[in-house]
Amino acid sequence: MPPASRSARVMGIVNVTPDSFSDGGRWATTEAAVAHGRHLVEQGADVLDIGGESTRPGATRPLVAEELDRVVPVIRELTADGAVVSVDTMRSEVAAAALGAGATIVNDVSGGLADPRILDVVADSDASYVAMHWRAHADRMRDFSDYSPDGVVASVRRELGERLDAVLAAGVPRDRVVLDPGLGFAKKPRHNWELLAALDTLRDLGCPLLVGASRKSFLGSLLAVDGSPRPVGEREHAHVALVTLLAVRGVDLLRVHDVRATRDALAVVAAMEGGRT
Repeated sequence: MPPASRSARVMGIVNVTPDSFSDGGRWATTEAAVAHGRHLVEQGADVLDIGGESTRPGATRPLVAEELDRVVPVIRELTADGAVVSVDTMRSEVAAAALGAGATIVNDVSGGLADPRILDVVADSDASYVAMHWRAHADRMRDFSDYSPDGVVASVRRELGERLDAVLAAGVPRDRVVLDPGLGFAKKPRHNWELLAALDTLRDLGCPLLVGASRKSFLGSLLAVDGSPRPVGEREHAHVALVTLLAVRGVDLLRVHDVRATRDALAVVAAMEGGRT
């Protein structure tokens, strides 16, 4: 396939959960999750992001033992295949076990706020770390979407910068840190669009950027008819359009459900930029 525009990489999502907003329950067994991960690799995923805790608005947290049982066997099998695997977790215990099973990236939606010990786990390894902008757990995050007086862009930049400082202070080298604006987390639909329009402001923090917009509610709101948001399963066309723009703007990592559609969009961008037909 043609190279992705500006070396954009594709992170395929594998939710080993019963309650994720998009595909909860579809890959909830080890066998189903492993098969899905292999399918995403065949479609062109550079990284598989394995998660055992739903972070959809209103979700309750699983027990640590439940999260471990969900993700560790999947990670072990997929890394044995040679896949590059990220663990999507906020817990230091899960991060440590996942790294022990072969994961090489910790994708922490809380940026170390939910469990500061996770930073020590990463610092003591060779793993990369994704720090997302986050203000509260899923069951309370709707109460934290006020970004006055500075606005969402300035607030997210400041708060992500504070998390970056904490990550670096824990001993994680800057060249192993990726930042994520946290679309949909404690953010109203307009906040997501404002952040997407201002990604260069976040890039000024000096780290690669990950964007995860796939199937999220702000796309559903954009496509609403008579006040009813577009259903989750009918948002992919809009997401592909967004992926195309993000690739042109040099986003480093795209976290997606539909790897093939994303790869198609990146191939088009690469062809346009390279003058290929």
